[in-house]
Amino acid sequence: MTFIYPVDSNKAHPLPLSPDYKSSIKRAPNKPLIPMRHTLSELTGPVYGHETVREGDNDLTTQHAGEPIGERIIVHGHVRDEDGRGVPNSLIEIWQANSCGRYVHVRDQHPAPLDPNFTGAGRTVSDASGYYRFVTIKPGAYPWGNHHNAWRPAHIHLSVFGYSFVTRLVTQMYFPNDPLFPFDPIFNSVPDEKARARMVSSFDLENTKPEWALCYRFDIVLRGKNATPMENH
Repeated sequence: MTFIYPVDSNKAHPLPLSPDYKSSIKRAPNKPLIPMRHTLSELTGPVYGHETVREGDNDLTTQHAGEPIGERIIVHGHVRDEDGRGVPNSLIEIWQANSCGRYVHVRDQHPAPLDPNFTGAGRTVSDASGYYRFVTIKPGAYPWGNHHNAWRPAHIHLSVFGYSFVTRLVTQMYFPNDPLFPFDPIFNSVPDEKARARMVSSFDLENTKPEWALCYRFDIVLRGKNATPMENH
């Protein structure tokens, strides 16, 4: 069991300042960070939403009257610690664009259709072995204005919560062999090539449901030398 926080694992996460990712220039701190002591409430609460997860919240294709348009997929995997053990009772939330590459958000106004049967958000809690599973629609790429002809690779955002407010981690899951990888400064803000590869899911034929949905596996490692790169480190 690992008792010492592996500081070297921080190298897997994106740098606060990644000049090619233009909005990071304004958001990155330009002065030394000031450590803030955690209070009791931060360390012990709130119990952030575990009790409100309902059956079916992990199926984004059944949240409305009709079926959403696009390629139905299964996304599953385990939340693990640095020693490979499953982390139970983790609250996992996802949000994503629809199959046309558009979010249900007032600021997303690019000319792609909204799908009235797809909101693009779901949640679940990992089981005793750390396992989680979602059913959703494969998201589309979308333009984002960072540079000339900038497009984001297809991706799904994932938020992982423990039982206190300060335990939230956020990452993005990508799909194998996306041709937009070399041109995306957000994906490439993770400096280590092996760490970037840990943000890419693997096609999982064994768990594909015949004649219904393809499957992708995405394991989330919370820290250590094989940590999944996180946006909020």
